[in-house]
Amino acid sequence: MSTIKHPVGPQASTVYRRRRLVVGLGVLAVLLIIILIIVRPGGGSDPASTAAPAPTDSAVDPAASTDPADPGAAASTACDPAAVQVEAITDQGSYDPDDEPELSLSVTNTGTTPCDLNAGTSTQVFTITSGADVYWTSTDCQSDPADATVTLEPGVAVSTKTPLTWDRTRSSPETCEITDREAVPAEGASYYLSVSVGGVESASPTQFLLN
Repeated sequence: MSTIKHPVGPQASTVYRRRRLVVGLGVLAVLLIIILIIVRPGGGSDPASTAAPAPTDSAVDPAASTDPADPGAAASTACDPAAVQVEAITDQGSYDPDDEPELSLSVTNTGTTPCDLNAGTSTQVFTITSGADVYWTSTDCQSDPADATVTLEPGVAVSTKTPLTWDRTRSSPETCEITDREAVPAEGASYYLSVSVGGVESASPTQFLLN
């Protein structure tokens, strides 16, 4: 016996078949829409919505780096000689016969902004005079002069680390190899130390006595 049920009703059987076909297609369409929503075929990661990984502590931030080619980057500024104060310094004001004066200098930026100055031994000159006579100059027999650029902060004095020792003799370029130089007068004689560094001279000499 056939298991196929024939449509029963006042209308022709072809009408019922069409209705069933329409209903079936509608159900299939709904199922297909649900499947597409869930599966999202071809739906990989959206590049526009993918978050970039957070930088680690060791990463370099390009925005924080200084670009030498950037005209807005901070640049070193050479000191204005008018804003540099140089002072001649001796370790004592009076020296006994066996004492040798130790000579140094200090440099102060009197401006309002930091600046750079070549304060190396290549630019330092120490001069000792008495009256109109020049008795000793540090550059007469200087060896291995060197440049040394330092940044001077406003109002902060910078002094030489290692003082020069004067052996209380006359100097000249011709006596650099002579061990017995002429000793300068002592017994209370007054001398003056003047210095210059980076082309800037001390405002006034510093007086000291040799006993």
